[in-house]
Amino acid sequence: MNILILVSQQPLGALWSRHLRRHGAEVKLAKTHEDAIAYLHKECVDLVILELDHHQAAPLAVSDFASYRQPEAKVIFVTSQNFFSDGSIFQFCANACAFLPSSIPPDDLVALAEHHAAR
Repeated sequence: MNILILVSQQPLGALWSRHLRRHGAEVKLAKTHEDAIAYLHKECVDLVILELDHHQAAPLAVSDFASYRQPEAKVIFVTSQNFFSDGSIFQFCANACAFLPSSIPPDDLVALAEHHAAR
């Protein structure tokens, strides 16, 4: 399972990365949307985890590019806000498979990642 993570809070991304790696995942933690898109150019991913409220990146652009470049890759969106709480993110992003609070326990994120990456 190959996973790309783009979050603004690097300690949170590192925590999720460690948990996912312990369960056998290969994880790339991108710092910018440029890093994420460059990674999607050269590596196949099963899953992308994107923070919707990332202020210095364009998570919807990364999701859109992943959908174009790797249509089988799924996207889990995380956020600390409730902007898309109505579920509209699933209308905007065909590859969206989950919409979660950024406070999700790491073990729960791992379970969701394993479920969606296995599809």
